[in-house]
Amino acid sequence: MIRRKSDCGIELREHMRGGDGTVIITNFVLSNAELCESGRLFGRITLNPGCSIGAHPHEGESELFYILKGNGIYDDNGTMVPVSEGDVTICAPGESHGIANRSDEVLELIAVIINDSSKETAK
Repeated sequence: MIRRKSDCGIELREHMRGGDGTVIITNFVLSNAELCESGRLFGRITLNPGCSIGAHPHEGESELFYILKGNGIYDDNGTMVPVSEGDVTICAPGESHGIANRSDEVLELIAVIINDSSKETAK
């Protein structure tokens, strides 16, 4: 299967997780089934200058960001850390994170949310 760029779903999220501005999400997968029910997001997130995703927890899942371009401030469990192109962030189950673009350039990242497989093996 090949999904063309024009067939990817685009979401606009105003004040995502209590953040500023409008976040643009390009969904590469259109259902959890395409991730074998092991996750719920694989896509590109675009944060224009001044936009952010507010700090939020992840329970029963992890979220990873790969920074494609630009610079941001990553909220790693309350610690603010600068991130830039090529950096990877990992928010493990039970942790919290957020990200903000406080620069004059666009910040783009790939985001993946995967389920905590240890919960499955513990059953």
